This record gives sequence, structure tokens and C-alpha cells, in this order.
Amino acid sequence: MEIDPELLKAFENLQVSMRPISPEEIAAFDESTPLKERNEKQDHPSYSKIPRFFDPPPKPEDKIRQMLRREAHSMFLQRQAALLPDTDELDEMWKILQDHVDETTEAKDQLMEFDSFIKVSEKLGEKFEMFIRPRLFLTLMVNSPVPGKAEVLAIFKYVTGRVALEHGRIGISFYDEMGQGFLQEADLENYVRDIIPTLAQVSNFLDPLFETFYVCTVVKKFFFFLDPLHTGRIRIEDAIATGMLSEILELRKGEEDQEIHEKQDRNWFSLESVIEVYDTFLGLDKDHNGLLSKEELAMFGSGTLTSVFIDRVFKVSRTYDNEIDYKGFLEFFFALENRDMSIIKAF
Repeated sequence: MEIDPELLKAFENLQVSMRPISPEEIAAFDESTPLKERNEKQDHPSYSKIPRFFDPPPKPEDKIRQMLRREAHSMFLQRQAALLPDTDELDEMWKILQDHVDETTEAKDQLMEFDSFIKVSEKLGEKFEMFIRPRLFLTLMVNSPVPGKAEVLAIFKYVTGRVALEHGRIGISFYDEMGQGFLQEADLENYVRDIIPTLAQVSNFLDPLFETFYVCTVVKKFFFFLDPLHTGRIRIEDAIATGMLSEILELRKGEEDQEIHEKQDRNWFSLESVIEVYDTFLGLDKDHNGLLSKEELAMFGSGTLTSVFIDRVFKVSRTYDNEIDYKGFLEFFFALENRDMSIIKAF
């Protein structure tokens, strides 16, 4: 791990106070006291009765503390990534699973008993402890074709999926520089733009001129569903829990797998889905100025939207000379496409 050069430069230019230290201060200084305890002595007296609930991030003008926090957060994420199994270790896991198959059905399903599952977990080591647990076997056993046994392939798919999700969580967390667990719109835009080359089902067919609209559409969907109150940020945990992060990362897989190709049709973040939304916007933009008037938006769908409804849309949307742009149209589109969801009431 390399230290950020900007952080080293900031320390080189750090101005140290020239105030002389008194003998009393030197006598009271205890070098064995942890820094955290020294700082706590300066805390407000109320902390002795009321616990501290929040440690605020460094102020914008405190450049060194900000850089230190970013560097510490980056190193923490790198250590977390190093604890995950790599590709070679996942391949080795598959070999170990194959060595402990207890039964193969007529349908070629490989099955494993609980005792064999425990032996596999012992052989795999520490990196797999958080994935290979007895609870996993009991869960998979419910859907197994043979009572009391679990499918080997299901075990492998679960572990590889969890590892990929953990890598995705760590990857997106790098864009949360302060380590607060939130992403602003610009942070998510940078993340989506940076992962596009890894999304085989997108990058192989994406026109560079359309990249901006693809990123805008993806980011707007995240914020529409995860930030209904328009706070300007979303929780990373929400992006994971809702499955939205997993859905976009599924586009990394190649189209040669027919099962994956069929699933892509249901993937909202696929290039085809985004182009369909953008084409709808272009079809409504009759004067080709990149904005939609009330009259143009009224032609959406079957053209049955009432003038009262359209007026309300323009009142809650950001307008430019009484017209909405593509971002405003996306909010309108998502609201109508998901009108049965309770979250739409915020729109």
C-alpha cells in the first residue's frame, strides 16, 4: 500500500506551533497514554453521562485531517479486499467440493451430506469462514432434490455470488472518500463511469456519445428509489440490500451464456433498457431542443394524461423556461412505471 503523495506533501508543509512548552505540560505528558484517551480528556463534561453518538467528519478547511481520513479509509478497504478469496482460491474450492460429492442423481445433480460440508469448510480455511457456514447447508437442503443433502453447484454459486457482491461493496465504497457510508450524485456518476469498461454487456456496444446519457439514466434510477426525500445522497447499504448494485454488476458477465443472456432482458441497467427510455424521450421531443414542454409530455404513452396531472408534474420538477430536461423526464418515467409502489407517493 502506497501513501497518497498529496498527504506526504501536506505533512512536509505543516506549520508547527513555535509556542514554548512549559515544564508543567512536559511533566503532565504521558507518552504511554493512547491518543484517543488524550483527546477524550478534552471532551465536553456531558460525555461522562451521555455517550457519544456521532463523530463528525473533518471540516473542509482541515485539509490534512481530510486527507488522513481518506487515506485510512482507502487502506481499510484494501485490507478488506485482501481478505476475500481470489479467482485461484475459488477454483480450488470447486475442486475440493468435487472431491466431497456423496451422490450424483440421474439428472447429473451432485449432492453433498452435512458431514462432507463440514470437511470442506475445514479445508478451505479462514477466507471462506464467512461464506461456508452450517446455515448455508440447511438453507440449500430445503430445495435439494434429495432430502438431507445439498447441491454442490448451489453451494459454489452462492459463495461466488457473495464474493462478487463483497468485491462490489468494497469497490463502490472507494467513492465514499470520507467513509460515511453515503454517496452523492457526483460520486455515483464517477463510479458508474469507471465500471463501464468492466460491464461486458454494455461496453462492447456502447457508443461513446451515448455514455453520458447511460450514466445519467443509471444514476437517476438509483437516486429515484433510494433517495425519495431528495436529500442528495444515498446509503451504500441500501444499494446493496435492494439488489440494485448486484443487478448492474451482473452485466459484467458475457452474453455467451444463454441463461445470462435471457436474464439480461430483465436487467433494467442493460444498454437496451436504457436506450428504450432515451428513445421514448426523443420521440416526445418534437422540436428537438432537448427539453419537453407540457404539450410534448402530454403525448406520453397513449396520450391520456390530464392537464391537471401534467401541471403537477411541472410543479414538482425542475424546469427550464417551463420545460423539463432528460433528468426531469426520468423521474416522471420512473414514477409512472412504478406507480403501484408506496415510494412513488414522495414524487
